[in-house]
Amino acid sequence: MRELTSWLSGGGEADRFPYSAVLAEFHRVGKHFVEKEVLGLLDHARTQLTVPAATREPHARLLGDFLDVALDKWDGRYDYRSYLALRLLGLPDGDDVAGPFGARRDRDRLLVRLVADALAFELTAASGATDLLPEQRPSRDVVAKRYRLGVRAVSPALARLGIAGTIPDREVATPDQMRAVAAGTDPAAELVLRLSMLPVHVSHDEYLFIRVLQSYECLFAGIAEELRAAVAALTAGHAGRAAERLAYARKQLTAAGPLFALLATMQPEAFRTFREYTAGASAIQSRSYKLMEALCRTPEASRLDSAAYHQVPEVRDLVHAGQPSIDDAFRAAVRDGLLAAPDGERVEEEMRSFAAAVLQWRRTHHRLATRMLGPRAGTGYTEGTPYLAAVRSIPVFTSVACEPRPLSPVEPTGGRPA
Repeated sequence: MRELTSWLSGGGEADRFPYSAVLAEFHRVGKHFVEKEVLGLLDHARTQLTVPAATREPHARLLGDFLDVALDKWDGRYDYRSYLALRLLGLPDGDDVAGPFGARRDRDRLLVRLVADALAFELTAASGATDLLPEQRPSRDVVAKRYRLGVRAVSPALARLGIAGTIPDREVATPDQMRAVAAGTDPAAELVLRLSMLPVHVSHDEYLFIRVLQSYECLFAGIAEELRAAVAALTAGHAGRAAERLAYARKQLTAAGPLFALLATMQPEAFRTFREYTAGASAIQSRSYKLMEALCRTPEASRLDSAAYHQVPEVRDLVHAGQPSIDDAFRAAVRDGLLAAPDGERVEEEMRSFAAAVLQWRRTHHRLATRMLGPRAGTGYTEGTPYLAAVRSIPVFTSVACEPRPLSPVEPTGGRPA
């Protein structure tokens, strides 16, 4: 690539890296098919970043993170975290999984940006204004459905941010309006969104797939924050605060239901096409989801010793180090008489409600995976739908009795709810 070679010979200043040219090449063929000569140049570019990652200035840190995502297959360390470019988005992706993940408003902004960017791509492609990921374009009816479901998925976040009226009706929405919602006038935010989209193939629906999975990672990381705070509140005897945190976590998860419906609009043949090149990356590697699970209650030894937790060693280490859970804190609060009525009853009720929401999420996940995959094996060395079937009923809490709520329907492509 001429631009990359010129950058290397010109001193390799991080703030002048030819991101647009590199992205264009990756998008032209898909990450899995980028020529070795290009990857070799990018690997050489990475060697120019001689300062340790933790002490790099912002431009160099961004470039280093981008190159790590772009070169994951080249390095032989491609996985779920690098596929979703979690570090670029500021989402927990490894050793930082136990650290704080932003304020509520920051999480809401990221969720809105991710979904709005997906909708901007759908509108742009439908208008014929882009050749990005040109294969297997959806019909206009499917695009309209995606727009409606996407808006519904972020409506609660938009309301909390005080910008509920910024997304127009589908009939008058334009790609530029959606891009403005996604990044506004912030060039840095716009660049991060661009860099965090490196599909492995050129199928249209992979853009939606990546953005929805990134959105769920944002939600799980945020829910883990709420659960940590609930544990701390229970330990300190603040039952009312614990109930509020659990309620907020439950609302986050239930409000995200339309994201599954949005994912269900993927064309199964398109999903199976790009999925051929995602071997090594699987949602079983989601640190944030496993952290959420482990903050609810300490997993049994058999679960901790399963592939599910060996794939997330940072979370496994936290559990072995004695990370407290809601279950632990609730039992201790009951034992010590810290859950007086009515707040104590509120905590118990919110635990039941949150557990029901998690169980419903698992069941919906299994149902959608079955529709898309059938009996096929999963990526990332998992058993696919049999694994999801086996784990969907694992108790969220054991200190209170929890029953799953009736399953909400997932809208199939082009039709009414099933």
